[in-house]
Amino acid sequence: MANVVVTVADRPYTMQCPDGEEAHLRELAVLLDTEVSRIKQSVGSIGDIRLLVMSGLMVADRLSEAIQKIEALEEQVQGLRESRNVSQTQLKTLETNLTTHLDRAAIRLEALAKSMEE
Repeated sequence: MANVVVTVADRPYTMQCPDGEEAHLRELAVLLDTEVSRIKQSVGSIGDIRLLVMSGLMVADRLSEAIQKIEALEEQVQGLRESRNVSQTQLKTLETNLTTHLDRAAIRLEALAKSMEE
């Protein structure tokens, strides 16, 4: 485990994370610190714990919205896959019908050509 010092609300915190995840942890801390700063500017000084809870809730709200969007997109993708499968089935049916009609037309043309030769 790696130790990383992150700063949130102008205070350093030593955190542990799996080796190789240090940069990601720092990015998360920047995200939280940005939210803390935004709330602090809009509501003023309200106490560190309340400020961190409000910031955490704001980040969780954005995460919840992102999850809902992902789920909606996954449903759209599934719908598109199903539509594609239906379209492919319809295309195969059309190809089969066209082949059948072309074969029949070829037989008729051959018969017509033979009758014209006689």
